[in-house]
Parts: sequence; structure tokens; C-alpha cells
Amino acid sequence: MKPPIIFAAVAGILVLAFGIYMIDIDQTEEIRLPDVDVSVESGQLPEFDAEVGDIETGTEELTVTVPTVDIQSPEEDASDGS
Repeated sequence: MKPPIIFAAVAGILVLAFGIYMIDIDQTEEIRLPDVDVSVESGQLPEFDAEVGDIETGTEELTVTVPTVDIQSPEEDASDGS
């Protein structure tokens, strides 16, 4: 390995170790959600009118001629030449 890569890896490990072991965070107060009283009336979603173009699709049957490929492995070449 190249020395810059090794140096970068060691530096990254040291930064990670510093972050894990040198910082201590303690929770000092428990969470409490607010009390909420809500009165709600029914809402309404917006309506949209859209005019879009028509797309016609269909299928068509085609016959395609596919070339054949003959592949011989080196073992087959050796057995054919004997």
C-alpha cells in the first residue's frame, strides 16, 4: 500500500476514536410532549381538470432471423485434432 493511504486510514481511525471516547453526552431532562386540544372541521381536496393527448398502442408479430454461433472450447479443439 502507498504511505498516503496508510496515513489517511490511521488519521481516520484516530478521529473516530476521539469522537467515541472523548465526547460524553448525558441526558439531563426527560422529554415531555405538549398537551394539545384540537377541534377540526372536515377539509376539501383541490379539484383539477386536465386535457391530455391520446396515446394509441398495439402489438405486431415479427419473425427475426438469429444467426447461430458455434463455439468450441480448447478441449474440443484438442480432441478434434487427434
